[in-house]
Amino acid sequence: QVQLVESGGGLTQTGDSLRLSCAVSGLAFAFSDYGVAWFRQAPGKEREFVAADGWGGGDTYYADSAKGRFVVSRDNDKKTVYLQMNSLKPEDTAVYYCAVKRWGVAQVIADPTVATYWGQGTHVTVSS
Repeated sequence: QVQLVESGGGLTQTGDSLRLSCAVSGLAFAFSDYGVAWFRQAPGKEREFVAADGWGGGDTYYADSAKGRFVVSRDNDKKTVYLQMNSLKPEDTAVYYCAVKRWGVAQVIADPTVATYWGQGTHVTVSS
């Protein structure tokens, strides 16, 4: 059974930092084969792409809103992907989800519905 478990969310203040984790288990293939993307959904808004890490040591990708503030990284031994979020703003308040797809991340960024597995999300609230 594949599980993606996000953690690290919480209540914080403008300008603070948080590091989200996405721990993955149960995949049929090597974790390094999977691209991992972070999305978020704020109350009353549609889900949006935040950042992604390509498979096999590939590129990283960022939404404009995340560039310069967020950093995505992974530890293949721990089967975990991280999202370091710095200089947080109230508009970063959302539920953050991770999603994976083998041999793909650009496709997931373009169309999240093609992701193979999703986590349940972790809440991030940034107060002003």
